[in-house]
Order: sequence, then structure tokens, then C-alpha cells
Amino acid sequence: MAPSYPSTEANIAARSIGGRTILRILYMMYQHILDHLPYKSSFRFVDEISFLDKDRAVGHYTLKEDAFFYEDHFPGNPVTPGAILTEIMAQIGLVVLGIYLVVGPLPEDAAAANASAATAVGSMNPIFPLFTSLEVSFDRMVLPGQKITVISQKEYFRFGKLKCRVEMQDAAGNRIAKGVFSGIIKTISK
Repeated sequence: MAPSYPSTEANIAARSIGGRTILRILYMMYQHILDHLPYKSSFRFVDEISFLDKDRAVGHYTLKEDAFFYEDHFPGNPVTPGAILTEIMAQIGLVVLGIYLVVGPLPEDAAAANASAATAVGSMNPIFPLFTSLEVSFDRMVLPGQKITVISQKEYFRFGKLKCRVEMQDAAGNRIAKGVFSGIIKTISK
């Protein structure tokens, strides 16, 4: 049986070390990362982050039934293109985790965490992810309206280069795709 991942709120509550303050800080950090993904709405494939630490990211996306790519892939029998599935895996598995690694983890103490989150949210330089390589295999198709979960496990993050093992699952926990993704996470000075 596939592991289940709690909602963002449940995960944050489970990791809470300072009650509501940490809950608010972690939610603020997750939302900050979502707000700073370098994609416009038609090409942003992350709805929610449900787990995030220095080694792993778990995120979710529901494929919109009216997405631009379904009209022509395949007319009358739409299927999500492999290139889009790869992009979803890269955005959640590489970019979300990369942004978190650049921002850094929150301190254990609630007051320091609050100050750290405020600093990160207010003064973070824009992040520009550069995709460098991938190896991916697909096991199942994804249809319009389907919700998927992406789980990423960091292999290494050195000198701004991030390499992760990434898996995509359907709502029942069945593997859709798996792969190894690498990229360079650059910050651009303001």
C-alpha cells in the first residue's frame, strides 16, 4: 500500500513546536514558496505543498479539464502529454524543494522562526531554476481532472545544483511515473 500524505494543515500541525505561531510560520513559508514559483498561471503545475524539509518535498496538482494541451492531445480522447507530466514532476520535485533549500529551514525556536520567516518572505531574491537533466519512465496515463501527488527525495544539493529522485502517484497511490531530475537553482540579485 502506498504511503498517505496529510494535508498541508495537518502536516504543519503535526510538526508544530510552538503551537499556532509555528503553524502560521510554516503555512506562510509554504505559501511564500508557491507565490515565488517562476511560472504564470497557465504553466504553474503546483496547487499545494503538503510536506517540505531539507531532504524531501511532497506536493499536489489537479489537472484542469480545460487545460490548453488537451484540445490537441488527443481530440475526443484527451490524455496528459508526457512533457506536461515531466514539467509537473520538475516543478514540485525540483523547483519547490530547491526554493526551500535556498531559503533555508526554519529555526527550532518559535521566536527565531517567526523572525526568519518574516525575513525570508520580505527580502528573498528572485529564484531562477535551470533544468539540466532528467531520466524518467511512465507507468500510467493521466486524464483531465485527475489529482496527482509528487514525492521528491533529495540525492544532493551542492554549489547550487540539486539532484532528486521523483515519483508521481495518482490519488490511490499507484505510481504514474518515476525519474531522476537535476537542475541548478540560481538567485538573481535585486
